[in-house]
Amino acid sequence: MLLATLSIILGFVLLIKGADWLVTGASSIARRMRISELVIGLTVVSFGTSAPELIVNIFASFQGSADIAIGNIVGSNISNTLLILGITAIIAPLLVQRSTVLKQIPFNLLAACTLFIMANDMLVDGYAQSELSRSDGLAFLAFFVIFLYYTFGIRHVGHEEEKDEHEKPKINVWVATSLVVLGCFGLAVGGKLVVDGAITIARIWNVSEAFIGLTIVAIGTSLPELAASAVAAYKGRSDIAVGNIVGSNIFNIFWILGISSVIKPLPFQPSTNFDLLMVVLSTALLFFLVHNGKPHRRLILWWRQSQDYIIRRWEGVILLSCYICYIAYIGWRG
Repeated sequence: MLLATLSIILGFVLLIKGADWLVTGASSIARRMRISELVIGLTVVSFGTSAPELIVNIFASFQGSADIAIGNIVGSNISNTLLILGITAIIAPLLVQRSTVLKQIPFNLLAACTLFIMANDMLVDGYAQSELSRSDGLAFLAFFVIFLYYTFGIRHVGHEEEKDEHEKPKINVWVATSLVVLGCFGLAVGGKLVVDGAITIARIWNVSEAFIGLTIVAIGTSLPELAASAVAAYKGRSDIAVGNIVGSNIFNIFWILGISSVIKPLPFQPSTNFDLLMVVLSTALLFFLVHNGKPHRRLILWWRQSQDYIIRRWEGVILLSCYICYIAYIGWRG
């Protein structure tokens, strides 16, 4: 038990540090290519902070631990939307771009609904067993390519407004490349340690791997998102903070679950349907709260209403409270 716990702790340290190196190096390279902060948040930062989930899922898929693979992604998306965005909005109200509200968040909701439908073969098609098959994984990857194509199309949007940020000294390209390589190495080793430790603890405690995936593994692999978004919010970089979370959720479903199910089909337990519904409902709640938060609503300059959206502190409290209730429920459910 002690060795398994130490394995998870050391694994999380390597995952977080590896993600930090990867994000730092990749962001520096992206800025040299004059890409906007929103796109950096949606792609580079999202990929870096989602890398722990990717590595954990790859190892879990190869080892046949489907419950950890699915539970990790489902739990990570719930914690990203409710826990991390909640904490981030409490730190500083988040100004959200119109394109994020009208395109990226709905795409995030599409990803959640698609996952719910594809995972429920028994419910939708009347099959004897539900699973995320290789064909489901290929469909996820196709959606992911569409997302990347759209994101590539807006890569320079808002770049002029970020001129001051890009004028700061950049990391040497060789240093940035070295950080990317070191980050990938730390993620690989950390992911292996976390999966092995989680499986051992699940067997010792006699609890399901799904429960471990939804709680310990999901929260642990979401720590990079929390760190990146909290720091971005504190520095007033709402685009990176929100883009990181929305992009990570899309990455988790379409990219990570896509790869995981292509590696090996993932059997799906119907008991996880409540957690899948939480993914859908938490994304829908975010969409509602953002639409409810239009600043300048009473000003004569009515066109500003169509440009600015905001997640306020009390809305962050709502998101965080929902996450606490969810964790209390799955703790009671066991």
